Amino acid sequence: METLLFRFENGQRKQPQNAQLVGVVSSGNLEVLISAADLNDGCEIEVQTAANGFGPIWQAVMRDFQARWNLADTRIQINDMGATPAVVSLRLDQAVEAYLEGKA
Repeated sequence: METLLFRFENGQRKQPQNAQLVGVVSSGNLEVLISAADLNDGCEIEVQTAANGFGPIWQAVMRDFQARWNLADTRIQINDMGATPAVVSLRLDQAVEAYLEGKA
């Protein structure tokens, strides 16, 4: 298992206080837990992955995700069992969309 940590500064979109879990860890999939955290407008993402050595790919996917959503004061935990970058992006977008629905 490899642990990767990413932090993005100066986010603009703050999230509600509830947490949201999307996906299930199983063969070739991942789960995403997203929650509010006091991070001085930052967004922190921790990835636990069974696929070692893919840090640059994860970094590119996380940078693209943050560019789309521009999250602030948000902590994201990802548990991965070898999902493709497309699945990672899909699950992250699903998590944020479900999280935003909790705002209403």
